[in-house]
Amino acid sequence: MPITLTVKDCIAEIVFDVPPVNAFDSETWMSLPAIIKEAASNPEANVVLIRAAEESRGFCGGVDIKEMQAHPERITVLNRGNYLTFKAIRDAEIPVVVAAHKFVIGGGIGICGASDTIIAADDAYFSLPEVDRGAMGGASHLSRMLPLHKVRAAFFTGGNIPAAEAYRLGAVEKVVPRADLVAEAHAFCAVIASKSRKALVIAKEALNGLEPRDVDRGYRWEQGFTLEMYMHEDSQKARDAFVETGTVAKF
Repeated sequence: MPITLTVKDCIAEIVFDVPPVNAFDSETWMSLPAIIKEAASNPEANVVLIRAAEESRGFCGGVDIKEMQAHPERITVLNRGNYLTFKAIRDAEIPVVVAAHKFVIGGGIGICGASDTIIAADDAYFSLPEVDRGAMGGASHLSRMLPLHKVRAAFFTGGNIPAAEAYRLGAVEKVVPRADLVAEAHAFCAVIASKSRKALVIAKEALNGLEPRDVDRGYRWEQGFTLEMYMHEDSQKARDAFVETGTVAKF
C-alpha cells in the first residue's frame, strides 16, 4: 500500500510511500482525508504522526505535475483533494505531528502547515515552487508556519527554506539528524500519547478556535487564483517545461 495507517501505543501513524517522490495524483489526494479522519477518530489513538517511509527520497513532492500536464481538466478534483486533506488535518480531533525529511514541496507545505507540530530532519527544506509550475496555492498554510514577508519571498522566488531557518523562525519544533528522525518523532509523540485523550481533544478545539484567521477559508481563496492560473497559457508552458526537461520555463 502506498499510504498506510497503523495504530500502536496510542499513536496513529500514517506513512507515505508513493515512488518516486511522494507526489500524489488527484485520486491519491482524494483518498487522504478519509485516512486522516480514520486515524484521528480511532479511540485508541491520542496523536497522529504523518511521515514518509524511511527509504523515501523526501517527505512530499506535492501534486503529480505529469498528471496535470496530461489532464488539466482534473484541476478541480485535485484542488478539492488538497483542500479536504489539509482541512482534515487541521480539524483532526487529536494533535497531528509531521516528521519531515528532505523535500517538503507544494502540497507537502499544506500538510505541514495544517498540522500542530513539525519535527524536521536536518536535510529537510520547505518550498512552494508554484510560481514556476503554472500554479498557485500554499501560502495560507505556510503563513501558519512563517512570518508574512518570509512567506512572500518564498512564494515569489519559488526558493527553498532549510530546516534550520524554519526552526529559527519558529515553524519547526525540533531539527534532528536524518537517521534519528523516526525515533525522535516517535519519542515526541509518545509524550503526547501519554496524556488524556479527552484533554487533547478539548485542547485541540480550543487552540483552533484561538487562531486569528480561518486558514481553510484563506486556502479556498487561494485556490480560486490557482484555477485562474491553470487556465492561462503560461501555466501549460510551465508544466510542459518541468515535465519535459525538469527546468523552469522562461517567459
